[in-house]
Amino acid sequence: MKVLKPFRELLAADGIHVFDGAMGTLLYAKGVYVNRCYDEISLSNPALVQEVHREYVKAGAEIVQTNTFGANRPKLEMHGFQDRVQEINYKAAKLAREAVGPQVYVAGSIGPLGIRIEPWGPTSFDEAKAFFREQAEALIDGGVDLIVLETFTDLTEIRQALAAVRELSADMVVVAQMTVGEDGATGYGTAPETFTTRLDEWGADVIGLNCSVGPKPMLEAIERMAAVTEKPLSAQPNAGLPQDLQGRKIYLCSPEYMAKYARRLIQSGVRFIGGCCGTTPEHIKTLKAAVRALSPAKRIEPVIQVLETKCPDVRITPPEEKSRFARKIVQGEFVTSVEIVPPRGCDPTKMLEGVRLLKAAGVDAVNVPDGPRAQSRMGAIATSLIIEQQVGIETVTHYCCRDRNLLGMTSDLLGAAALGLRNILLITGDPPKMGPYPDATAVFDIDSIGLTNMVTRLNLGLDLGGNAIGQPTSYFIGVGVNPCAVDLDYEIRRFEYKVEAGAEFAITQPIFDIGMFRAFLKRIEHCRIPIMAGIWPLTSYRNAEFLSNEVPGVVVAPEILERMRRANASPEAGQQEGLAIAREMLSEVRDLVQGVQVSAPFGRVAYALEVFEVLRETVG
Repeated sequence: MKVLKPFRELLAADGIHVFDGAMGTLLYAKGVYVNRCYDEISLSNPALVQEVHREYVKAGAEIVQTNTFGANRPKLEMHGFQDRVQEINYKAAKLAREAVGPQVYVAGSIGPLGIRIEPWGPTSFDEAKAFFREQAEALIDGGVDLIVLETFTDLTEIRQALAAVRELSADMVVVAQMTVGEDGATGYGTAPETFTTRLDEWGADVIGLNCSVGPKPMLEAIERMAAVTEKPLSAQPNAGLPQDLQGRKIYLCSPEYMAKYARRLIQSGVRFIGGCCGTTPEHIKTLKAAVRALSPAKRIEPVIQVLETKCPDVRITPPEEKSRFARKIVQGEFVTSVEIVPPRGCDPTKMLEGVRLLKAAGVDAVNVPDGPRAQSRMGAIATSLIIEQQVGIETVTHYCCRDRNLLGMTSDLLGAAALGLRNILLITGDPPKMGPYPDATAVFDIDSIGLTNMVTRLNLGLDLGGNAIGQPTSYFIGVGVNPCAVDLDYEIRRFEYKVEAGAEFAITQPIFDIGMFRAFLKRIEHCRIPIMAGIWPLTSYRNAEFLSNEVPGVVVAPEILERMRRANASPEAGQQEGLAIAREMLSEVRDLVQGVQVSAPFGRVAYALEVFEVLRETVG
């Protein structure tokens, strides 16, 4: 019986080797519903998984991948199997080995976590690496010959996966495969030259592509990758893009078409070839025939231009030059702003009347919230532009993650920068169920921490993928913070991450408890940036109760509620007491912060302006 060489020996040879095709496609074709956890099928129906493995070996596959693409803790948790990570991965590796015998290599498949990691999400690098390590350890214990990291779009995430495997075994061969779009770049915009160079530096043994696109765009990306690395390349394209046919996803690339492009991929330097979504044993059988005709490989050197991936040589705008508002804060001056909610319709006339009052009163900026409490209103960017162009006062544009994906956010922010907006407050956003359209969907591709990282990169002249955008943006980056959060430790950790990500100032939730606010400021001394305190002039006892009980993140001290209750005899009395409390809050925080944001409840700008009387009295 032929004994397999250690897989690492294949890397030094000139041969071409064939991976299997899609696991999920065949399981679905064999009757497994799409809402099942496909990784768990290795436990509940092991014979079916082994049947797929054997079909690919019969078709000519030399390397089969375990049924573990999504078998990491975060993804398994979606199905309630988070405590069976070790069992599922170990069993899948054993199943594959039993199915194919000792003459075919078994590759442990590891896919992305399905969650955002830093800098785009709350999961740290160490946490991500621990998730990958847990899965890789079980696969290695199960006897895999190599590890395949597949379908990654985030370069920072695949780096943690690679590091996790390397911590377990310095000798284990790692195939690191990214996934790209029709333009050859990842979903984050990272160019093939960039991620290939990085994966080479980080120690991947084989660098490649899989999934998302068909053979033609993958060939174009492979040609660019081949120009910047000497490492072996791999390619596992989809059988084209899926087409919707009566509710079923159908892949239309024929085996013959796949084989034609397989020959071109091999001529461009690919040493390991296979298939991804939509490919079947018939595709692999045809690929195998194409490989036989081209072994040993005759590489055709592509003639392409290697893109520059270094940070662009552009001038980065210093904070004091970004805006008048930014300059005052940087110079240590006390700044004032008022929050005005955008109009519900498309007529801004009434809102602009209030804004003109603010400018005449000498307020530094107008805060423009972005769909607060998930309400459908005029967009914050459009509202801010109308204010700045028609009134001539600066705005602080709130921008939330709820409604846009990464591409949409990048487009918005580049456009807003080109139109002249400079001051921006980055927030995660209220969930849609808080608003009048509870069935609306939320995107939340990233949270405010990830968004802060993204805008910081734009300010450096780089997009999400680290590619130069030319002239950088000049945003003065603000973030929100809640000094009265129920879990203050968690809130402070998030604030630390925001500061690390590039936040330049922060605006708090409305302050109604000075003691809690002082305690909060003490705890953030190590990461202090200019703070603007939120001030909300209460209008009635009912308003105070609403804020205290129904607005997340707002804590109204019991003594404040009692004062508003006692002043509930008439609307005028309630407003006067609310105004008095707001002035007291402003006086208390005046020497603790660098500015205040006063809200205009129910659009009452004149009422908000009365709060600032205490500043004039202090100056006088």
